[in-house]
Amino acid sequence: MTLHRSPATGLYLPDGGFHAFSESTQRKALSGAAVATRRTAAGAGSGFGFDLSVLPNPDPVLRKLGKSMQVYRDLRTDPHVGGCVRRRKAAVRSMKSGVNRGQALSRVAKSIEALFADLDMQRIVGEALDAPDFGYQPLEVMWGRVGSLIVPVDVVGKPPEWFGFDADNRLRFLSRDAGRMGELVDERKFLLPRQDPSYENPYGQADMARTFWPTKFKQGGMDFWFRFLEKYGTPWLVGKQPRSSDDEATEKLLDMLEAMIQDAVAVIPDDSSISIVEAAGKAGSAEVYREFLTHMRSEVSIALLGQNQTTEADTNHASATAGQDVTDDIRDAHAGIVCSAINQLIAWTVELNWGGKAPTYSMWAEDKVNQVMAKRDESLQKAGARFTHQYFMRAYKLQEGDLLPPVVVPPADAPAAPVAFAEPQDAPDYADTVAPLLGAIGQPVVDAWIERIRAVVNRAPSLAALPEALVAEFAELDDTQLVQAMTLALSCAQLAGRAEVADGE
Repeated sequence: MTLHRSPATGLYLPDGGFHAFSESTQRKALSGAAVATRRTAAGAGSGFGFDLSVLPNPDPVLRKLGKSMQVYRDLRTDPHVGGCVRRRKAAVRSMKSGVNRGQALSRVAKSIEALFADLDMQRIVGEALDAPDFGYQPLEVMWGRVGSLIVPVDVVGKPPEWFGFDADNRLRFLSRDAGRMGELVDERKFLLPRQDPSYENPYGQADMARTFWPTKFKQGGMDFWFRFLEKYGTPWLVGKQPRSSDDEATEKLLDMLEAMIQDAVAVIPDDSSISIVEAAGKAGSAEVYREFLTHMRSEVSIALLGQNQTTEADTNHASATAGQDVTDDIRDAHAGIVCSAINQLIAWTVELNWGGKAPTYSMWAEDKVNQVMAKRDESLQKAGARFTHQYFMRAYKLQEGDLLPPVVVPPADAPAAPVAFAEPQDAPDYADTVAPLLGAIGQPVVDAWIERIRAVVNRAPSLAALPEALVAEFAELDDTQLVQAMTLALSCAQLAGRAEVADGE
C-alpha cells in the first residue's frame, strides 16, 4: 500500500493512521535556508579556523609551506612557467569579443558598448586571467558618474592574499582594522573570477599548485647538472713531480695548473710533468639529467596547457596540431571565466541605471581551416572522390548560403542536348544583320519610283524628249520614308558600336 500525503498537514499511513506534520517542521523543510552548513556540521570548527569567520585556503602547497600567494608569483618568474602563462593569456586575448544585445533595449546595449570602449579591456582581461593561476582573482570596481549614469570607470585587480572567505563563502577583505575576521566587502564592489570553485573550496583551483613541485625539482636538477658539468665537462689536469719535492714545490705546481686552466699557459720545472685526463663514460650520466629536466618541463606544460606536444623540440607537426586542440579547450574555459566576470559587471551597471534585461559579453575564436584536412580532401577529389554540401558545411563550419548549388556535369558519352535561347558562339556582324532589314523597308519606295519611270518612258514621243520628261516627273521626289529608314539604321549602328566597345570586342 502506498503512502498518501495530505495536501498540507501530514501523511496517511498504511495501517490507516495519520501522521501530522508540525508547523515548524513544515516551515523548516520548505524554507530556502541551508540546513547543512559549516556552523551546523558536527566538528566542523575543529582545526580549520571556522571560528574566526575566515576559511583557510585549502591549497595543498600553501598549507604545506605555510606561505602566502607570493610564492606563486615568484614561480611565474621561471622561464618555462612564465612562457606557458603568457601563452595561455595570449590565446584568450587574441579571441574576438563583443556585446550581444539579446533581449536588452537597443540604447542599453549601445551604452554598454560605449562603456567598454572607454575601459582598458586588454588589461582587465589579463588581470582576470590570473584567476586560473591563483584559483581566484578579486577585481575592484571603481564606480563613477558619467552624466546621470553610474558606471564603472575602471576595474583593478587586487592581490588575492588580501582576501578570504567566511563560513558562508562570502568574500572578505582582510583589512588591518578588521582583524583576523576580515571585513565583508560591499555588494557590487568586487568581481570575483574563479577557477572551479566549490562549496568546500571557495578559493578555486590554482594551476600554480600543480606546477610548484615540478618547477622546484627542475631548478634543483639544474643545480646538480651545473655541478656535474663543472666537474666532468672539462678535462682534468694532473701534475706530476718527484717524491722528493717538498710542500712548497707542490703548492707552486698547483698554482701553475690553476693558471694554466685560466690562461692555457704555464711554466713548470723540467722534472715535473702534466697530463690531461678525460672524463670518459660520463655521457650517459649527463643524459640522465637531461631526461629528468625534460620530464619536469613536460609536467609543467601538462599542468598549464593540458598537453606537452607543442612545447617540446622533438614534436612533429601532427602531434603539435593535436596538442593545440587541447589548448583551445583550455582557452575556451578561461574565456568563460572572463566572460562570467564581465557579464556580472554588465548586470550591475544595467541594474543601477536602467533595469530590465542586460546584454551579454562573449568571446569567440575565428575558425581556421584545417590545412591537413583540406589537403586530404583535395587529394581525394583528384582521385575521384565526390563530397556533398553537407560534408563541407560540417567539416569546414560554413554557413547557409556560403556554397553555390553544385554544377551537374553530364558524362562524356552523353548526347548533347539542344539548348534553348542560347547565344551563338560567334555573334554575326551588325551590318550583315541590318542590311536585309533596311532593304526590306526601302524596297516599296524604290518599286514605286520604278513604276513612275516606266510610265514616263512609255509616254515619251522620242528618245531625245525622255530626259526632259524624267526631270519634269521627278522635280519633287518624296524620299521621306526612305530618309526615316536610313536614320533609324544609322542610330542602331551607333548603339551597336557602343555595345561592342563595352563588351571589350
